[in-house]
Amino acid sequence: MKTQVCIIGGGPSGLMLSHILDANGIDNVVLERQSKEYVMGRIRAGVLEHNTVQMLRDYGLNERLDKIGKPKDGTLILWENRPEFFIDIKKWTGKQMMAYGQTYITEDLYAARERDGGAVICEAQNVALHDIESDTPHVTYEKDGNIHRVDCRFIAGCDGFHGPSRKAIPSSHSQEFHREYPFGWMGIMVEQPPVENFIYAYHSDGMAMAAQRNEMLSRYYVQAPINDTPEDWSDDRFWETLLTRFPEEYAKKIKTGPSIEKSMAPLRSFVSEPMRHGSLFIAGDAAHIVPPTGAKGLNLAFSDVHYLQRALVSYFKGGNVALIDSYSQTALRRVWSAENISWRLTKLLHVFPGEDPFEQKLRENDYDLLLMSEAAQHALAYEYMGLPFED
Repeated sequence: MKTQVCIIGGGPSGLMLSHILDANGIDNVVLERQSKEYVMGRIRAGVLEHNTVQMLRDYGLNERLDKIGKPKDGTLILWENRPEFFIDIKKWTGKQMMAYGQTYITEDLYAARERDGGAVICEAQNVALHDIESDTPHVTYEKDGNIHRVDCRFIAGCDGFHGPSRKAIPSSHSQEFHREYPFGWMGIMVEQPPVENFIYAYHSDGMAMAAQRNEMLSRYYVQAPINDTPEDWSDDRFWETLLTRFPEEYAKKIKTGPSIEKSMAPLRSFVSEPMRHGSLFIAGDAAHIVPPTGAKGLNLAFSDVHYLQRALVSYFKGGNVALIDSYSQTALRRVWSAENISWRLTKLLHVFPGEDPFEQKLRENDYDLLLMSEAAQHALAYEYMGLPFED
């Protein structure tokens, strides 16, 4: 098989890149390790920045989004023994975010790829990248007991943290930055109407969070020790912990019920630089991980896709290499901005084991500054919304 761009990874970022390249007449193939049903069955967060929503609209992927997506003016922070605070992005930026599940986006993208005849090869095992430092790289994979080869001009690694793309870059040509957090998020899904807002609750026992998936599906999280497992948390234990960490007036509004899904998510920050090596580009979780506190994961992946598709379209349509050469540097500026706000919100809203009273006083002071300073409120709303794309 021969194509212009081989995309590794059939999640939202890989499918979105494929969709945009196809719209610009650029031939591409997507290789996905899992089955289509497995990919579409993954339940992920869905808080979309204005830029992400605009991308979906620009490329005709907004029909269901506009029907069932819920515009959001911001996010509410509740704080033990202090006034509440609303991150008012509508007030300070004039824009809105959107609650629309990542599962829906994946379904919409698969439907669009099938409608347009896009080449998406699922259950492609043992994917390997070859000759990435040349102008004629190729990718091999196994399917149905046979080894297949894809020759291409560029490879786009959208295959997540554990995929082969980033690992294909020699360690002598890359640098990785890590931060591990000493806690995780225990989360449950429940078939009950969600509360009105996305809510973060700070409590001296740890953070709690309320999120929305659709009108009859709610997601809740509590901060938990890093070594805990879902088996350690009965539904009764979870609800008791969550409701304790919310102020009583808000706890009364939460509709509890039996969990239909339960998981433990570790928190980490990770960046790999650069995001290009030869004919290989990496994007999304293959290049960076952010803690979920800032709701930046999917949005940051789509930011990478924006810069990458722009570079590839410029190259294939006009022979211009300037955006190819600047892809990593440009994308990383937004990556580090998202890492920064995600780290600061995580630090603000969580209890870190072993902290001394001085660090707790600084956390309280940071929150008090948000309550009293419009400049601080404006700055947080601007970063929380997501920085605008660079021209």
